[in-house]
Amino acid sequence: MSWITKDNKLTKEFIFDDFISAFAFLTKVAIVVEKQNHHPEIYNVYNKVIISLQTHDAGNIITEKDYTLAQIIDSLV
Repeated sequence: MSWITKDNKLTKEFIFDDFISAFAFLTKVAIVVEKQNHHPEIYNVYNKVIISLQTHDAGNIITEKDYTLAQIIDSLV
């Protein structure tokens, strides 16, 4: 699945084999987003992770910063 635009956010769902794999992915995401100082909305239940990106400083819209972070997150899978 690729990133979609929904509710003025760039959103993607990731499915993993189990909770440990999903949480390991989230740990990598946490390190990257902290370095970028760009913190997404993250939803996790068991093996499913949904990440939504928007730039709050720009008025809660999708910006180039979000597209860049989406590419980085994709590289972590």
